[in-house]
Amino acid sequence: MRAVVQTVSEASVTVGGEVVGEIRDGLLVLLGVTHTDDEAVAAKMARKIWDLRIIDGEKSASDLGAPVLVVSQFTLYGDARKGRRPTWTAAAPGPVAEPLVNAVVTALREHGAVVETGRFGADMYVASVNVGPRTVLLEL
Repeated sequence: MRAVVQTVSEASVTVGGEVVGEIRDGLLVLLGVTHTDDEAVAAKMARKIWDLRIIDGEKSASDLGAPVLVVSQFTLYGDARKGRRPTWTAAAPGPVAEPLVNAVVTALREHGAVVETGRFGADMYVASVNVGPRTVLLEL
């Protein structure tokens, strides 16, 4: 599982002109799932995101009760080492990935996070204003 985590002053996800998720002063998480991921990896990723000390003053979202916007992102497993066209074979297919993205969201909520989401499989437009900028790649 891979996640790109950014500190944001604001972030939103729009699908078909409708805002489906938005936060202020929190974390934007782009989340990718691969074939070998499972519920245990999802739980570990949620804990890592929630406790990651990436916010001003080495604070975490858990320290501040900061909201989290989770957006599924299979392209985090794109491989463009050969040629000019990426391959997506390392990304888990939707029926495998969607429940694991949902498991991360559920685990974050169980830790006390206020979580907004995109819409799995939709053509999403993600807008954000990065703070810092602080962007970290997590890989489990």
